[in-house]
Amino acid sequence: QVQLVESGGGSVQTGGSLRLSCASSGNTYSIYCMGWFRQAPGKEREGVASLYTAGGSTYYIDSVKGRFTISPNNAKNTLYLQMNSLKPEDTAMYYCAAKAGGICSTYREYNIWGQGTQVTVSS
Repeated sequence: QVQLVESGGGSVQTGGSLRLSCASSGNTYSIYCMGWFRQAPGKEREGVASLYTAGGSTYYIDSVKGRFTISPNNAKNTLYLQMNSLKPEDTAMYYCAAKAGGICSTYREYNIWGQGTQVTVSS
């Protein structure tokens, strides 16, 4: 089993920055893809960014390209999401997720989830 725990959410003003962290534990060797998702009130959950844990490409949805950066610290079993130039439309609960195979940018197949961390951006 793999456990994921997010942290780093909070409240910021438009243009501010936050860094989310996702600490993983358990059978982390089985993780092939990791990603960040978000869900705003009244909206469906959407994949924001993802990567292959072995290294290589990263993927972002268009609305966060150039503002968000996903990165791993494999030595610490931690995944980060650096969020800059935040906008009110970035307000959501952010979730870390993982899966053991497949295509990392295919967000439908993630099956290991953290509990989420709230990000609120005020104008």
